[in-house]
Amino acid sequence: MDFRKERDSLGEMLVPEDAYYGVQTRRALENFQISGLHQSDEFIWATAAVKLAASRANMRTGALDRKRGEAIAAAALEVLKGGMRDQFVLDVFQAGAGTSHNMNANEVLANRAIEILGGKRGDYTVVHPNDHVNMSQSTNDTVPTTIRLASIRLIGELNSELRNLIKSFRRKGKEFDDVIKSGRTHLEDAAPVRLGQEFNAYADMLSIDSERLVHVIDRLSELNIGATAVGTGVNADPSYVREVVKELRAITHFKLRNSEHLMALTQSMSDFVEASGALRCLAVDITKIANDLRLMNSGPVTGLAEISLPAVQPGSSIMPGKVNPVIAECMNMIAFQCMGNDLSVSLASQAGQLELNVMMPLIAFDIIFSLKIMKNGLKMFREKMVEGITANRQRCLEMVERSPGIALVLNPYIGYSKAAEAVKESLRTGKSIRQIVLEKGWLDDKTLNRVLDFRAMTEPGVKGRDRRRAK
Repeated sequence: MDFRKERDSLGEMLVPEDAYYGVQTRRALENFQISGLHQSDEFIWATAAVKLAASRANMRTGALDRKRGEAIAAAALEVLKGGMRDQFVLDVFQAGAGTSHNMNANEVLANRAIEILGGKRGDYTVVHPNDHVNMSQSTNDTVPTTIRLASIRLIGELNSELRNLIKSFRRKGKEFDDVIKSGRTHLEDAAPVRLGQEFNAYADMLSIDSERLVHVIDRLSELNIGATAVGTGVNADPSYVREVVKELRAITHFKLRNSEHLMALTQSMSDFVEASGALRCLAVDITKIANDLRLMNSGPVTGLAEISLPAVQPGSSIMPGKVNPVIAECMNMIAFQCMGNDLSVSLASQAGQLELNVMMPLIAFDIIFSLKIMKNGLKMFREKMVEGITANRQRCLEMVERSPGIALVLNPYIGYSKAAEAVKESLRTGKSIRQIVLEKGWLDDKTLNRVLDFRAMTEPGVKGRDRRRAK
């Protein structure tokens, strides 16, 4: 391999001749061999958007000459469109605040701009990573802005998948609206419900999660770009601060805005805690739903077997014919990972000191990783499982007919104590609730038929009562 010699404030170092990154990236590459994980495409895209906006804003204010500025902008556009991804070589666990990543980007864009202008990589007299690419910026405002942009993009994609899942649950709710089954509380028999009601409840839960994500996008749309090192905006012209956000709006099509609290947004990571918290709420809800579907699918002989999940692969290496709810299990694992990442984001966010939080690389990785796996997980969950769920209608009806949970509708007619007595006798003798009530003469057959209407039990009101007569 051929090398070129580059110099920074610590001295000279050899850099691969064909690399667009430079000496500072090379040092970080040697220092941080941790996970083997590199920055995501979304994070690199957001970084390029910030650098492109900064170059254009600096040209507009006259701080950056047009020759260099256009070359930097052209290089940033290449990265924005997916180019030079292999030049972002650093581990996600790296120097505090993301300085290493910022300099990786500055060096890549500087060397590509040098090349565009006809120069030789490493000749920073043509375009300098700090003086020109990083003009009017600091790691401390570019990295938070980058996290916000990448998160907004991924939240939008996640929310699109979430809405598709909500629609699937609504369709299943309509399909299963006539399926009466036993409700359960404390995992014990309770009042009847319709399977369609349960699926519509899942859609309602997820709709609230979707609303949370929309709110989070608005919070993340307030930027601290222009705050520079400590939130005071030193080395950034006030007109640059306005122009760079205008450029970012044009590049991303996001509804971004300048913050009036640059120092606060430079110090505080609470918006990322809120974003991670919204994702945690979704993870909690989707875990509950996945668990419910696994329970209702359990069996096929010794479990509930109220629904059947699609068979997507054999479930055992030793038990022939066994099929497991693998999609729901995978969804659970994804949700658990997101919950764990949320704790990591919270711990990292409270670790800020004075004018800066240096834990931003960890915050960025955890939020972006969670958003990506949740987005992909929801797509899998919908396509591979939810859309193929079928109801075992006869099984549901048989269990609700035998369930002591139907006795609660007798309370307004024979009282709680007699209804409880009927339940205990039913469980002891195997007789039905209906049979016991008739034998004891507590209600006549006509009234009992009105009261023990399973469909009516799934709706509000006192079952079997003539409302006109009650008035």
